[in-house]
Amino acid sequence: MAVLFTGTSELPAGMLNSRELKYLEKTTEKEPEAVIFRYPEFMFFYKINKDGSYGAQAEQSRKAGACLYPLLKKEKSGSIQILNYGQKRWTLPFIEGLFLATYSFNKYKKEKESRVLSELFILDDSISNAELQEIQILTDAVFFARDLVNEPVITLTANRLAEEIRKVGDTVGFTTEILGKQKIEALKMGGLLAVNKGSVDPPTFSILEWNPANKVNAHPLVLAGKGVVFDTGGLSLKPTLRSMDYMKSDMSGAAVVAAVLSAVARANIPLHIIGLIPATDNRPVGNALTPGDIITMHDGSTVEIKNTDAEGRLLLADALSYAKKYNPALVIDIATLTGTAEMITGDVGIAAMGNTPRYLASLKNSGEETWERIVELPLWEEFSESLKSPVADLSNLGSREGQASIAGKFLEHFTGYPWIHLDIAGSAFIRENKGYRREGGTGTGTRLLFHFLKNTDFNSNHAT
Repeated sequence: MAVLFTGTSELPAGMLNSRELKYLEKTTEKEPEAVIFRYPEFMFFYKINKDGSYGAQAEQSRKAGACLYPLLKKEKSGSIQILNYGQKRWTLPFIEGLFLATYSFNKYKKEKESRVLSELFILDDSISNAELQEIQILTDAVFFARDLVNEPVITLTANRLAEEIRKVGDTVGFTTEILGKQKIEALKMGGLLAVNKGSVDPPTFSILEWNPANKVNAHPLVLAGKGVVFDTGGLSLKPTLRSMDYMKSDMSGAAVVAAVLSAVARANIPLHIIGLIPATDNRPVGNALTPGDIITMHDGSTVEIKNTDAEGRLLLADALSYAKKYNPALVIDIATLTGTAEMITGDVGIAAMGNTPRYLASLKNSGEETWERIVELPLWEEFSESLKSPVADLSNLGSREGQASIAGKFLEHFTGYPWIHLDIAGSAFIRENKGYRREGGTGTGTRLLFHFLKNTDFNSNHAT
């Protein structure tokens, strides 16, 4: 049995004897959780602090669910009854945290870690089957993103990434068109091609589309995800320790875009959504891109390469300029783009910037609801100064200071429509379990964007 409560006075008379009640009160003075064993069963209690926003309370509920799962594993209990003696809206995030905590990436282990959870008995008549189904859909989507991020580049090349996405699309209902190197060359995507120069594997540009008959938006929404399946930094080589060693995660933005499309399709969200995923690895071998090179982008802009480790913005810039063909209502790009963003948000948040206050406000609200919170950074015109080049239209680097905003300013050059940039460099990959966010790829951005897409009014075209 799992019980959410805010104080022992809420618990029904007779649930606990006097000794158990005294133990619960004393234990939850210091820690939110307490366990009372009545062998062969147990009672798990989690005290929710009802001060603060609903988003903060919901996050406590998710943490409670994540806290319960190790106990279920230890006791080898696959069945749990959930009782909520607090606010009705706490049960769903509790289940969400419980589900998300069951993830493990054990594909390459001889001993597989099985998930023990098999049955839930929910005593909360405010919850619908549709809401429970949506939690399962979102959990599956987050796990899909995590699996892609955790897969090493030795097996997940750009082409394999595209094929894995196509397989899921074929199953859930969105379409996937995969453009190979010849087509990318025909489209003159100079950013993607330049980053790919040091690789033995060809690049891909995947176009995902969910276009339901009952769509409510006249102009499509476009999600663009950075798909660098491994980033060595190129000739501007990264250090190996705590920098390059987890760079299989540099395609986290691409994984999130694919995961969101899968969730939207399964939930049958009535929105026309397009996903754009430029993908390659970034290597320092062969005819690799060199500092000082000048490349021509998809939109015709020329870029002087100052640092080959500032490669993600080159891929995304081609995707953003390509998005113009759709006359989009909104474009959101998501990427592990800058170390500066990680310094700002740590591993718990997302740095955002854009030119559309209305949609940014809605996205921030979704961030509070899902606890994938957003810090909005400025896109002041002064940030453009350091992107000036004496030999090209732009430099790909700019100054060290304000680099997250400078990278955003670089991307802004290739837009011309309502646009938001999300930098998930800090939260896309973590090195140890933190509640329902498991070690490795986190899938951060999946729940955020699904909530945003589901709950935002897109009928006002080209809103600012």
